[in-house]
Amino acid sequence: MRHNPFFFIFCLLYVTIIGMDKIIKTISENGAFRAFILDSTETVRTAQDFHQTLSSSTVALGRTLIANQILAANEKGQTKVTVKVLGDSSFGAIISVANTDGQVKGYVQNRGVDIKKTATGEVVVGPFVGQGEFLVIVDYGTGQPYTSMTPIVTGEIGEDLAYFLTDSQQTPSAVGLNVLLDDQDQVSVAGGFLVQALPGATQADIERFVGRIEAMPAISSLLMTEKPLEALLEAIYGSEPYKILEESPLAFHCDCSKERFSTALASLPKEELIAMKDEDQGAEIICQFCQTPYHFSADDLEEIIHEKP
Repeated sequence: MRHNPFFFIFCLLYVTIIGMDKIIKTISENGAFRAFILDSTETVRTAQDFHQTLSSSTVALGRTLIANQILAANEKGQTKVTVKVLGDSSFGAIISVANTDGQVKGYVQNRGVDIKKTATGEVVVGPFVGQGEFLVIVDYGTGQPYTSMTPIVTGEIGEDLAYFLTDSQQTPSAVGLNVLLDDQDQVSVAGGFLVQALPGATQADIERFVGRIEAMPAISSLLMTEKPLEALLEAIYGSEPYKILEESPLAFHCDCSKERFSTALASLPKEELIAMKDEDQGAEIICQFCQTPYHFSADDLEEIIHEKP
């Protein structure tokens, strides 16, 4: 299904009116740990609506979007973070781009993976990611993006993010993220958490937090409570005091435009543009991130051709 720009604007307004997603950043009062807690339900619902994904593809894409929201929240300034889950199985590549303003967009190459366990109805994800690389590109706007990569360890995305943070950033991390679907395979809730040990953490501190993380209920059950963010914080900290550092909104947002795609067309050889104009009488480009179509008439192409050197 394709959507026009007016539909996209409506979805953003819908998110604002019905309930904005949110990330809460916290730190334990003794400075040993920090935790990010996310409600990303509307983010993932919007992504599912744009891409019309089936169950497994919805969950895989949703988890990747949440993982990238976590990574972007860990940056400062006007920074852009790209996550590429480059597996060799059914999903193909899963791509996401997020920024420090809480905006994220993304897509999964194969939107039609729909596999559930027969006995429980649980949506299957990991095996359909396959083997490959978990790639992160951090762009600070200096013209020299920083790229780091770790192998996909399970394909469940949360475990892959935890491994990436622990291995490439040398920061012991626990990550939990999930997308729960209803009986019609529509997004019911989505969210997650990141817990990281800070340099001042003692062995006793680490043991306490590890014990609580291991004893946590399933993240999907916490997300289904009336106050999911509070439930996540209680499960992570228990009775240990903590401070809220920041609360920020999150949303699925695509920054595509006809002007951007016009610039992309202008980078093509003149011969290709002439062929589009003469043989196809125009061109249509569909944004991979939000499925918005942009039509370029023969006159539009003629103008682009005329402006080329």
